[in-house]
Amino acid sequence: MASHRKPRTRIAALRATPALGITTAALTSVALLSQSAQAAPSAPQKPSLEEVQKKVDDLYHQAGVATQKYNSAKERTDKQRKKVDTLLDDVAERTDKLNEARQELGSFAAAQYRTGAVSETATMMLADDPQGYFDQNHLSDRLTARQKKAVDDYQTKQAAATKQRTKAAKSLQTLSDSRDDLKTSKQDVQEKLGKARTLLSELTAEEKARLAAIEKKKEEAAKRKAAELARKQEAEAEAKRKAAEEAAAKEREKNKETPDSGSGSDTGSGSGTGSGGTDGAYATKAAKVINFAEAQIGKPYVWGATGPDSYDCSGLTQDAWKAAGISLPRTTWDQVKVGTTVKTADAKPGDLVFFYDDISHVGIYIGDGKMIHAPKPGANVRTESIYYMPIHSVVRPA
Repeated sequence: MASHRKPRTRIAALRATPALGITTAALTSVALLSQSAQAAPSAPQKPSLEEVQKKVDDLYHQAGVATQKYNSAKERTDKQRKKVDTLLDDVAERTDKLNEARQELGSFAAAQYRTGAVSETATMMLADDPQGYFDQNHLSDRLTARQKKAVDDYQTKQAAATKQRTKAAKSLQTLSDSRDDLKTSKQDVQEKLGKARTLLSELTAEEKARLAAIEKKKEEAAKRKAAELARKQEAEAEAKRKAAEEAAAKEREKNKETPDSGSGSDTGSGSGTGSGGTDGAYATKAAKVINFAEAQIGKPYVWGATGPDSYDCSGLTQDAWKAAGISLPRTTWDQVKVGTTVKTADAKPGDLVFFYDDISHVGIYIGDGKMIHAPKPGANVRTESIYYMPIHSVVRPA
């Protein structure tokens, strides 16, 4: 019997060995999984400088859009405030006239009371509907012409005063809504600018230097495009000048060949004088615009500002064209609708250049592919290539 037990013991031991190996492997796997779970998560990858620049540019652009919304809301608020003030003044004036009419009716009622007559006038004044009482009791037969006129005047003025009070109440509500829009737009601008400042503040000195190099590279590319446009415009101007000279020379030759009839029929009404006069008038205005804009170079950009110490983009263009006697609306969205749209290649000094699909930025063209504009928060009014941002359109205001 003992000889048979020994083999079974060895077989059992052999069977137990793999089970022990499996258990050890499982425990090791659990331990590794536990260590992985307890390990600290890897830090998020830091964005590249290009990504930071794009994010900052996007935030400044969004702030520019929000600034135009703020400007629009402020303009509406200012207009509505003036309208409300006018209405309230009118209501006050009408109330005074209504009180005068009421006093006149009161004097009639008092006179009836003193004479002991039945005071239907007084009863009418106390009624909720004086006209209804008037109709029901045929008071018109018992009042003098002067008294009837006083009643009619009172009712007319009462209706007018009520109407103006209703208008004033609606205007006050509109003013309140405009103020709410103004507050929301202001908060939106501040939020976008705050995020941009936070992103920039997290950069190291080395990263800021590299970011400045990227910005410089972008500016140089924009300058090259501006120079290319300047060369093209110069070539076109030279071609036009030569064509004009050739046309003038041909006209002189023609006059030499044609004998003078002495009729004096030549009135000198050539078609070129009209366009020349128009171009000259525009150039005069444009010179005033550019002189004003140049005088603002170095002043800080401040969103919502209209001068004289600081400007946002549309505040600068509005003030510059005001110096030339032309009144422009406040926002880029409205300024782009004023005047004639021209091709970028045909831009002249004084024209307004608008940027982005949402028309959220504007500058003043000064020639050679350059403009003067109030760029963005943290920057000053400066001269820059019009190709620094994507162009939407070019508009000639006058």
